[in-house]
Amino acid sequence: MHVKAYLMMLLRGTMALLVLELLGTQFSAKLNAARIYKDRIKPNWAADSSHFWYRNDLPEGAYEFVLVDLLKGIRKSAFDSQTLARTLSESGLKGVKPERLPLEDLKFNVRQDKAYFRVKGRRFSWNYETNNLREVQADAILDKKTNEKSQGVEKEQGTRPYRPSRRNSPDGKWQAFVENYNLYVKSTSGDERHQLTKDGKAENAYHAPYWASNSNNLVAFRVKPGEVGEVHMVESSPKNGGRAKLHSRQYALPGDPFQLYELNWFDLNSKAHKKPQVGIIDLHRPNLLWTENGRYFRYSKVDRGHQRFRFIEVDTFTGQYRNVIDEQSDTFIWTEHFLDLGVRLVTRLKKTQEIIYLSEMDGHRHIYLVDIATSKMKPITEGSFVVRYVDKIDEEKRQIWFRASGLNPDQDPYLIHYYRVNFDGSNFTALTQANGWHEISYSPDRKFIIDRYSRVDLAPIHELRRVSNGELICTLEKADISGLIAEGWEPPEVFTAKGRDGKTDIWGIVCRPKDFDPNKKYPVLESMYAGPHDSYTPKKFSAGRIFSNWTDLGFVVAKLDGMGTANRSKAFHDVCWKNLKDAGFPDRILWHKAYAKKNSWYDTSRVGIYGGSAGGQSSTGALLFHPEFYKAAVSSCGCHDNRMDKASWNEQWMGYPVGSQYAASSNIENAHLLQGRLMLIVGELDKNVPPESTYRLVDALIKANKDFDFVLIPGAGHGGDGRHGHRRRIEFFQKHLMGIDPQNHNLKP
Repeated sequence: MHVKAYLMMLLRGTMALLVLELLGTQFSAKLNAARIYKDRIKPNWAADSSHFWYRNDLPEGAYEFVLVDLLKGIRKSAFDSQTLARTLSESGLKGVKPERLPLEDLKFNVRQDKAYFRVKGRRFSWNYETNNLREVQADAILDKKTNEKSQGVEKEQGTRPYRPSRRNSPDGKWQAFVENYNLYVKSTSGDERHQLTKDGKAENAYHAPYWASNSNNLVAFRVKPGEVGEVHMVESSPKNGGRAKLHSRQYALPGDPFQLYELNWFDLNSKAHKKPQVGIIDLHRPNLLWTENGRYFRYSKVDRGHQRFRFIEVDTFTGQYRNVIDEQSDTFIWTEHFLDLGVRLVTRLKKTQEIIYLSEMDGHRHIYLVDIATSKMKPITEGSFVVRYVDKIDEEKRQIWFRASGLNPDQDPYLIHYYRVNFDGSNFTALTQANGWHEISYSPDRKFIIDRYSRVDLAPIHELRRVSNGELICTLEKADISGLIAEGWEPPEVFTAKGRDGKTDIWGIVCRPKDFDPNKKYPVLESMYAGPHDSYTPKKFSAGRIFSNWTDLGFVVAKLDGMGTANRSKAFHDVCWKNLKDAGFPDRILWHKAYAKKNSWYDTSRVGIYGGSAGGQSSTGALLFHPEFYKAAVSSCGCHDNRMDKASWNEQWMGYPVGSQYAASSNIENAHLLQGRLMLIVGELDKNVPPESTYRLVDALIKANKDFDFVLIPGAGHGGDGRHGHRRRIEFFQKHLMGIDPQNHNLKP
């Protein structure tokens, strides 16, 4: 399977598990959303950047219109609703209510203090300073320059790159082809024919070449097929009945031989043939990026094992090559399963011979400017923070607009903020400042932003800011959650404690049980996921009660990110290298103990843990490697041995070639260490993590004479536990952490 398909499969699987993990949260959020007001702003921007307006939804179906005058820098109610409703009624429009003004096609002219709108087919102008209403014709409303417009998407224009022919030379004189696994050319006007290679064979054949623009030089790859094996799943209970079905498909495991690509160069006039010493491409199909003149092509090369990344330029006229970028690491270079960064690791600028490059080489993910001709690399951003997303690369102004976290020492280091910086690193400007997770929208001219920020313990706030310097112009709205609070809604508690090094803050949240009583002691459940490709603790406000499916039963639930996960420093991330069994547990245990020290009701003698996929591996690992702390675990669709899961994900973190580190992190190899109470759940048709991973753990536990629970869900896929799996998970923790025996569901109620 192609890597892109792997990525989509992993994403779908991870999302399914997150839905299960937060079961009850989304449903309650939808119910509660109707009781949150002033939470979202949909701006209607004027084309001349003089103003914008929006509508706030209010309790009991009411709403209000808000006008923001950008010329004066003020926010105000667009109308005296009572007066406007009365005046409209006096004009013959009956039933107009001030709390629900039925205005359509609303537009403003702030220079004239006028609003234009349509009500029941009639068009009006309204001077909101003098409260003067006048009926007007459609063509008298506004000139084009003041009409509101939606923010458009800017399209980059650039020179079309060279697209080499795979068959005919650019001058039309020669035709290239592969015959008997070797490369040939022949004249298009005669019988002249030349064999360019003789080393091609069935198991290592040449593929169609690429012509250089001079019609004399060619490049071609000699390809050795891979030997990716199959995985098998048995569908025990087909929907239409009948015999069980076997499902088999190719699935690359760590260490499987991948397809290999060898670069070859040819000169037609001299019949020269070179093999540039760029190394065999053993990971991914080469994607050649050609220069406009067709002389050079460039491509990214990741060495298998992810410890070397190169951006290589090849001169097709001479066969020479050079490394424009050559980054090497003692651990891993994050080239696979990386987060959406807005751009690729390498972005070729269209108007200059430069590259924008993202790298963690200095200990944090930063943006670099690379001169292609000299390979000279300069940092655009630098410091103890992490670039999270590139929003815009402005070549004309030589500016980059991006998101980052960790720049504010008094804030949660995972919170997203927005910034702008010049290509040379100057004029570094923070566009957002408040303590929260920020989401912004720009005015069409990109001179203003609407900044929406929140935290799990802070309802959304909207601010209007100036892009030039990040200056606050005015606060637009603060979400009204009084209805939620009146119903007893409480936010999660944010808590930090020092990690294993005694210096690094570990951040997490705690959700208290329903009807909480500080004089009682409560069992603890940790929601576990520590895949190194992200961080997972919620940071934004949610109207739902997070983990309410557990807290309503009397559990306290914790979620945190330990070392080995992403979005902190490279050193923080590197803890996972060849060591997925670590999963941040030394940090997690210290965090739990620190919280318990401050809260006597937090019972660390009764700690359970649950998770799926990578979280399934880790939750089982908690019992195997840390039985002194974790007492019970439920593991769904777990990757219990990294040698039995997708190569792309596991080789990124566990390295290549496959060595003893894989066995050391294997739950299967370490099954004999089990002490606590364990439940394993798996769907028999899991297309992400092969279910045999769980089956083999079951086999190992049986051979070790261990007691455990095993739930197989016929027909289910990755994370598809369904109602049965969810019920079994609940009853398991109730029994082993609360001493509540499950009811006999086989008996009629």
